[in-house]
Amino acid sequence: MAPHESERPHAAIICNPVKVQVDDVRRVVEAAEERHGWGPSQWFETRSEDAGRGAAEAALAGGPSVVLVAGGDGGVRVAAETFLESGTPIALLPSGTGNLLARNLGLPIGDIERCVEIAFGRATRQIDVGIADLEDEHGARNRRMFLVMAGIGLDAEMAERTSALAKRHLGWLAYVAPIARSIVRNRLFHVRYRVDGGRTRSAHAHTIIVGNCGTLTGDMLLLPAALVDDGLLDVIMLRPRGRFEWARIGTRLTLQGLARRSRLTRRLLRRVPELRSLAYAQGRRFDVRFETPHGAELDGDSFGPIIGARIAVRAAAIRICVEAHPAP
Repeated sequence: MAPHESERPHAAIICNPVKVQVDDVRRVVEAAEERHGWGPSQWFETRSEDAGRGAAEAALAGGPSVVLVAGGDGGVRVAAETFLESGTPIALLPSGTGNLLARNLGLPIGDIERCVEIAFGRATRQIDVGIADLEDEHGARNRRMFLVMAGIGLDAEMAERTSALAKRHLGWLAYVAPIARSIVRNRLFHVRYRVDGGRTRSAHAHTIIVGNCGTLTGDMLLLPAALVDDGLLDVIMLRPRGRFEWARIGTRLTLQGLARRSRLTRRLLRRVPELRSLAYAQGRRFDVRFETPHGAELDGDSFGPIIGARIAVRAAAIRICVEAHPAP
């Protein structure tokens, strides 16, 4: 006897209509429903005025078996905030500039059929999330979540000054201008920080990034020790003294990415001295304060300006759909 309509599992699909061809996704999802015996999916389009939060809340209210997020890292971040306590798995249909979470999880980029099949396949991986308490200059706090990276400095400037239209049409080329401006100015700011409640330290930095993932677009490896499910956050401070050191940083990050695939590159990397312009730390909590307000970004979304932040990890907090690997 066929299960009653209300007894069958169903999916919710959250789409950013600016970044996604909704009709293409709908066609693939409907085929997967029929193939797997699921009920009709519920569809929700995001709105720019609330960053997609209304669509995520409406999707949660429907009690889906899985929620598919078609968009970029920012859309996944908002959906994950909404579904954090529900236990509902999230499936990624990557469409955007970075798709860094999908890249770090080894999920396919630009393959709708495969991504939808992963969503309906029910295999999941529990990953950590970062919880950021952002404090503005008036002492007000804003708690937000991220799955990939939180950035202050260059990373935040990229998110704030690069328009959605430019990112849509140029992809990562849209970031060239803000990166170039930031490197030419090379302004360092004073920061006081501590890791896991330890001793407060002082430094000057150009950029601070707290990451749950380590790989950037172009296979550049920013945080070599970062894992999405190790219960830790990785911190990097970029503090170059000039353009020559910026070039060395770029070379280093590229070599780190290549080293994962090439033994020759790994041997070469071992001979390259560590850079004083890159400082790493790892822990479960990172507290930071600045003398003057600075912009901040979480998974590509701008927040701030802020005067300080407390960023902590919540281990194994979210279930992400991944490809099932057959038993050996």
